[in-house]
Amino acid sequence: MKKIIVMALLLFTGAAVAQKQKTKKAPAEKPFIWEGANLYFLMTDRFCNGNPDRQTYFGREKKTGKLRGFEGGDLRGIIQKIDEGYFDKLGVNAIWFTPIVEQIHDGVDEGTGLTYGFHGYWTRDWTALDPNFGTKKDLKELVEKAHAHGIRILLDGVINHTGPVTDVDTVWPEGWVRTGPQCDYKSFEGTTACTLVKNLPDVKTESNEEVGIPDFLIEKWKNEGRYEQEMQSLEAFFKRTGYKRTPKNYIIKWLTDYVSEFGIDGYRADTVKHTDEGVWADFKMQCTYAFELWKKKNPKKVLDNNGFYTIAEVYNYGISGGQLFDFGDRKVNYFENGFNNMINFEFKWNAAQLDYEALFSKYSEKLHGELKGFSVLNYISSHDDGAPFDAKREKPYESAIKLLLAPGVSQTYYGDETARSLVIKGTEGDATLRSFMNWDDIKTNAETQKILAHWQKIGQFRKNHTAVGAGIHKQISVSPYTFSRTFSNGKYSDAVVVGLSLAKGKKEIPVGKIFKNGTKVRDAYSGKKATVSNGKVIIDSQSDIVLLEKI
Repeated sequence: MKKIIVMALLLFTGAAVAQKQKTKKAPAEKPFIWEGANLYFLMTDRFCNGNPDRQTYFGREKKTGKLRGFEGGDLRGIIQKIDEGYFDKLGVNAIWFTPIVEQIHDGVDEGTGLTYGFHGYWTRDWTALDPNFGTKKDLKELVEKAHAHGIRILLDGVINHTGPVTDVDTVWPEGWVRTGPQCDYKSFEGTTACTLVKNLPDVKTESNEEVGIPDFLIEKWKNEGRYEQEMQSLEAFFKRTGYKRTPKNYIIKWLTDYVSEFGIDGYRADTVKHTDEGVWADFKMQCTYAFELWKKKNPKKVLDNNGFYTIAEVYNYGISGGQLFDFGDRKVNYFENGFNNMINFEFKWNAAQLDYEALFSKYSEKLHGELKGFSVLNYISSHDDGAPFDAKREKPYESAIKLLLAPGVSQTYYGDETARSLVIKGTEGDATLRSFMNWDDIKTNAETQKILAHWQKIGQFRKNHTAVGAGIHKQISVSPYTFSRTFSNGKYSDAVVVGLSLAKGKKEIPVGKIFKNGTKVRDAYSGKKATVSNGKVIIDSQSDIVLLEKI
């Protein structure tokens, strides 16, 4: 009888526990929010060589200026680092790399020695990948592996210009491009209806005159056995869209093909202010169509419900300008013309001039005020900014804190996290910013390893907590300096507390109303755990930074 009673009690207890577990609310799944992304930007040719046997193509054998030729980085190198978990350890959840379409075959002398199109911005054929970067098979594998790691991929799109003219790279037909005058940047027209520099043909993106495919492309496609395929694809595009066969529409078609074929998640658009803004509204419309088409064809590969993401490079745009960019004689809102985000050229100056609180509160107010619904891309160094925040790499720890903890999307330029030198002897111009990634330093240099570990800890914290980049900033205490970030989206909410410039050793951190008394928290920087008592926690660590998250 006792056994029967005990069995009955056990069954009842088990059923009660099961019912309790069944009715207990599961925590809302953490969404990927672009506005809080931790983005990594790399130059395809300068990051990692994943195929040492790859040859140099198209006779690119001439002697170049220092760091002005192809150095061997490729798509397979990016894949290799995805496989190794390099980006996972950095907390990266989006990667943007320089253009990979086929570049001009010859080089040009810009007064700095011969330069090849290693950077990807001198297009010869938008429909093909440059074999120096890799193949479409490589790109497909890269996107799929990145997605498997929860990493989104952005390609770099150029619509404004072709590559320079050389002895073997002919100028595009007159209906396609202008070869002068050079831009004087004094007005809207003086910035758009002109060439950026000498010998960089400007695509007539404003033109409504229909044009045919250039003869050299027709010949090329025929030699490669894909002429009929390309022409049929163009016919289908123009029939579907009703667009005229103008230069911009051809290029929009060619760039969006990479979206529908590979499922890339976004584009960083190059030299945006050098075309009419309507170009980008059409571009975004067709990117969105292509993205939805890819999702429909690949339902099991879809990561989430996010739309296609676009980032504008409008040179000299700053967050202080809000939604507008001022040409002097005209103001343009690029957010209303196809862009979710604009590169923030102001951040490096703000990082140098403002303390933590002034920097963070300014960005939070802007992004949750006049820029609400949009975002900016913050950076401290890049491939073409000759005045970075920390040119001599003397402040790599401060750089990580200001960049990765600032509201907005963070852009780590390859080597920021390893203090890769930006001063290379013997280089001219922007080549000094574009040295090969310093992988050897990571293996052998103790200080490099320490810097990298710092970036990894803060980067992972940012990735794990949407509130860091996309949340609302609020100062909790001046001394010790602590602040909170809070974020909510539907059923999902996130909150963290950060302390900076703290004493090393035992320290008391006020958490305001973010964590209730009795809440167990963890310092993501040191790994130490604590329990909130009287609105505070005590953390004993040898670092001066504390990143508190609820356990």
